[in-house]
Amino acid sequence: MNIAIIGATGNVGSRLVDEALSRGHRVTAIARHASSLAARPGLVTRNIDLADGAALAAALRGHDAVLSGVRFQPVPLDAVVAPVKQAGVSRLLVVGGAGSLEVAPGAALVDTPDFPPEYKAEAQAGRAWLDGLRREKDLEWTFLSPSALFVPGERTGKFRLGGDALLTAADGRSWISMEDFAIAMLDEVENPSHVRQRFTVGY
Repeated sequence: MNIAIIGATGNVGSRLVDEALSRGHRVTAIARHASSLAARPGLVTRNIDLADGAALAAALRGHDAVLSGVRFQPVPLDAVVAPVKQAGVSRLLVVGGAGSLEVAPGAALVDTPDFPPEYKAEAQAGRAWLDGLRREKDLEWTFLSPSALFVPGERTGKFRLGGDALLTAADGRSWISMEDFAIAMLDEVENPSHVRQRFTVGY
């Protein structure tokens, strides 16, 4: 497949690039400094600022799917959605946040008293992205939320999938490695089973 990854130089985006290339896909890596990525077979880099919607749309044309790994707070949803539509790509998969996951029916993690204040604005922006996608009628979108702790780690291939509720491991922790998150995301790219849905991944 031809896959475009926006935010390809970030912690999560770079792992999505690695996972996609390891599966034999052709990848267009998009970021302000995408050319800083090491050259590899199947990889094309495009240095693009998200503020330049026309350049982004041009770079996205001809792809089977677009993956977005950008931070939510400084970027409005339409800065990604509009160029994807202009490019004629129907499939958009978003690296989501954990804050909008439910810890009880109708109660989101971001609204709990112990949620770290330094992450609150980003989590609320992520929830706004999800709300916007849920109103989106044209794109076949998917929003994949990680567990509460989302860290670099091992690629184990052993994890669980869930829906709108926060996943917690047997030891009480809610976490997933970025490497295993990338597996779950590329599995969804290859075999879409959560179209116009949010789902989550954790141990």
